[in-house]
Amino acid sequence: MTDKLVQIKGLERTFQEGGKRRQVLAGIDLEIARGETLALLGRSGSGKSTLLNLISGIDRPDAGSIQIDGDNLCTLQEPDLTLFRRQHIGFIYQVFHLIPTLSVSENIALPLQLNRWSTAQSAERVATLLAQVELTEQANQFPDQLSGGEQQRVAIARALAHKPLMVLADEPTGNLDAITGSRIMQLLQQLVSQEGTTLVLVTHSRSVASSADRTLTLTQGQLTDSGDDLTW
Repeated sequence: MTDKLVQIKGLERTFQEGGKRRQVLAGIDLEIARGETLALLGRSGSGKSTLLNLISGIDRPDAGSIQIDGDNLCTLQEPDLTLFRRQHIGFIYQVFHLIPTLSVSENIALPLQLNRWSTAQSAERVATLLAQVELTEQANQFPDQLSGGEQQRVAIARALAHKPLMVLADEPTGNLDAITGSRIMQLLQQLVSQEGTTLVLVTHSRSVASSADRTLTLTQGQLTDSGDDLTW
């Protein structure tokens, strides 16, 4: 087993905008180690979310390859990609994306049900995660009864519930105030470290990125580790 979970080579992606083709990613090469926390910095529109969508298999590149744990996502058919995401990827979004008609416990249990965990296994895993994110007392509440920080803690627990290989977080503190955002990042990093999970974090915040093991900046379709002169 290689210590490289993700291996990306020659990744390209363009989009049609106003009758013109805009190249967002221009031949990106990237390796991500197992258990690593990688932050992707960049201005709005630089392609950070596009790269995240490609890594997850939600989108497909125009050229290049994406290999995760030995699977080449570019050669998988849609049903296999869906199964791959369901089993191996956890998602955290800026706007939480909790299901409003499900309780906190039910939201966290959803990926376990999709992966056919037994009722007993699911209940044990949900109870453990609720304790870790300090929401045991809110287990039966619904998302609209929670604060923004509490909702993001539910989203973190849901992303980790099925013990994925990798968690992809797209601006996970973008809708939170600075203090709450800092606490959320501390919690997220603590949990992925305990689980041994790889974390790829997209952000435009240098303070958020500073907590990662490694930070890369996406600009003009390329990744660089020398973005200290960039401001946004």
